[in-house]
Amino acid sequence: MDNKDSKLGLFALIALVIGSMIGGGAFNLATDMASGAHAGAILIAWVITAIGIITLGLSFQNLSDSRPDLDGGVFSYAKAGFGNYLGFNSAWGYWVSAFLGNVSYGALLFSSIGYFLSIFDNDHKVAQIIGASVILWLVHALVLRGVKSAAMLNAITTVAKLIPIALFIVACIFAFKIDIFTVDFWGTETFDWNNVVEQVKSTMLVTLWVFIGVEGAVVLSGRARKRSDVGKATIIGLLATIVIYLFITLLSLGVMNQQKLAGLDAPSMAYVLEHVVGKWGAVVVNGGLVISVLGAWLGWTLLAAEIPYIAAKDKVFPRFFAKENKNGAPIGSLLITNICIQVFLLTFLVSDKPYNFAFSLASSAILIPYLFSAFYQVKHTFQNKKDGYIKNMVVGIVASIYAIWLVYAGGLDYLLLTILLYTPGIAVFAWAQKENKQKAFKTYEAVVAVIFVLIGLYAVYQLITGNIEIF
Repeated sequence: MDNKDSKLGLFALIALVIGSMIGGGAFNLATDMASGAHAGAILIAWVITAIGIITLGLSFQNLSDSRPDLDGGVFSYAKAGFGNYLGFNSAWGYWVSAFLGNVSYGALLFSSIGYFLSIFDNDHKVAQIIGASVILWLVHALVLRGVKSAAMLNAITTVAKLIPIALFIVACIFAFKIDIFTVDFWGTETFDWNNVVEQVKSTMLVTLWVFIGVEGAVVLSGRARKRSDVGKATIIGLLATIVIYLFITLLSLGVMNQQKLAGLDAPSMAYVLEHVVGKWGAVVVNGGLVISVLGAWLGWTLLAAEIPYIAAKDKVFPRFFAKENKNGAPIGSLLITNICIQVFLLTFLVSDKPYNFAFSLASSAILIPYLFSAFYQVKHTFQNKKDGYIKNMVVGIVASIYAIWLVYAGGLDYLLLTILLYTPGIAVFAWAQKENKQKAFKTYEAVVAVIFVLIGLYAVYQLITGNIEIF
């Protein structure tokens, strides 16, 4: 574990950030954005997202540089700033988001494989579950060989999956037509601000989904060869990814109009490129998607297992999550994570759009970890008035406003479902505290836990009465 050769260098960290963000979502990004918004609103959404996600990335970079002792990233920041229970919830939410992200990757992976092998298309859900289960446990076996080996394979798949994306961008630049891009620009005959705001809100969980992973290098900062590489990898990976997403979305809107784009099957990038260059374009993109999702699945397995592992070592998660094998892989955390993924793969049987369901929940679940990271950037900056105070305070405040906006934009239904996902964590936290002979909850923490239970019960009621539809 402490061997320098087993640590991750700058390139591996950058690849981990890009590989974690550019997963399956990039290949269906144009349709996911166009489903609820027109070109004008999508442009506004990208401006908001770019500002918000860059300040969030800068917050991670600043905290990584100024608090090198906090190796757990989003979990460590929440705990340092707001106590054990809120720190636990940050770790719990990140973990839930990570394994739900892998469920969505399973859905999209076999939708793409179904393009080549009809036995895995969307009419054969049981075959998709079996196939996704096989991949799940193969990745499990790979990670057991050690984080270093898995991270290097992730770097290779990151490079490989950028090839079809680059081909898509180049082809669409030549096929782009400004009249297609500008037709029905706002979705209304005259500009209606309220309508545009609703369109922008509809894109927020989508844009957040494709940027989840920006903190990847920070989460694995304890395994970095040089601490200074963590912040560099975060910002370099983030800026590169923003440019790629802008090209994918805006160029698609200049090749197909919004209505046609919104109606495409997943992965929409394949069908846009097929429209431009013919069937071989769809073959290339679907092949690239398979590589992309496998790489992202691997990267997110690393991140999903790392957070509860670190939290357990810090005595916030139960000790079982801290177990390692001889290769230093977090065997306990990895096992529980992949069992949870296996259970959620069964949603394929009851959901018409399991990919959209899983990624929306994953995006919603990670809002609390991001929110408390931004809050801690503000708190830490205020408590340590050093050079760059004003810049760092502005970064923290903007990141906090962005995180609050995401909670609002996600909508009440997903907020209720998110709290429901957090409710079981109360028992896990109490278990960990009992193991370490600590009082389970401070007074304010108990109040938060009670609120979670009450909201969770209300969410269950709304589900039973059909007022919330998750499938």
